[in-house]
Amino acid sequence: MTTPATRAEALHLTGERTVPGIAEENYWFRRHEAAYQQLLPLCEGKTVLEAGCGEGYGAGLIATVAERVLALDYDVPTTEHVARRYASVGVARANLVFLPLRDASVDVVANFQVIEHLWDQGAFLAECRRVLTPGGRLIVTTPNRLTFTPDSDTPLNPFHTRELAPSELDELLCAAGFVVETLHGLHHGEGVAKLDAKYGGSIIDAQLDVVMGQLPGQATWPAKLLADVEGIQAADFTVHGEDLDASLDLVAVAVRP
Repeated sequence: MTTPATRAEALHLTGERTVPGIAEENYWFRRHEAAYQQLLPLCEGKTVLEAGCGEGYGAGLIATVAERVLALDYDVPTTEHVARRYASVGVARANLVFLPLRDASVDVVANFQVIEHLWDQGAFLAECRRVLTPGGRLIVTTPNRLTFTPDSDTPLNPFHTRELAPSELDELLCAAGFVVETLHGLHHGEGVAKLDAKYGGSIIDAQLDVVMGQLPGQATWPAKLLADVEGIQAADFTVHGEDLDASLDLVAVAVRP
């Protein structure tokens, strides 16, 4: 795992962007990685656009199976980092509501943990439909509003503009002209469920108790908790279509007719 002294050399921690190789970030990294691994078969041999690539680990993972990957992000230091670290990925800076691609030019658009950050989700989805080939797929993952910000339409996370419940994501995709092929949810598997039980019902809450009110990367973690978080793997999460309202993240695959 990356040490605190080398974090800035990788990419500045914001408290929102997930960065691999950092023990304190490992729960969120593995949770996101699990969704990528679940959906990799849809990218095999395809031309893939990752719209909102963040640190770039997802685009790098997709590039192991795809024919070509273009990663877009609005943040310049982020795109520079991705270009340095992931040689197999093409990188460009772009506003996601004005995708710099020709009509019908990609087979897959991947949008992982990004749509909740966008001010105009409908305009973004219209752009995704434009750049996808007929029959192409849009893959979206996003926090489930029902479990991420329960009992409120206003996100508690200041980086989020609008979070979505399962029915709301389905409606949004259909309104943009997509056919929803699958709508599944990501859940804690057996490994993380054991940690939930160990930490009074929620390993997420145990981590939040440590970091809330602290600057990113500055909290002091209990050694046992940090070791448990560092040991989590992508295989400790599961993605399926059951009990969707109770899922942590929504995982949608939509097809452009």
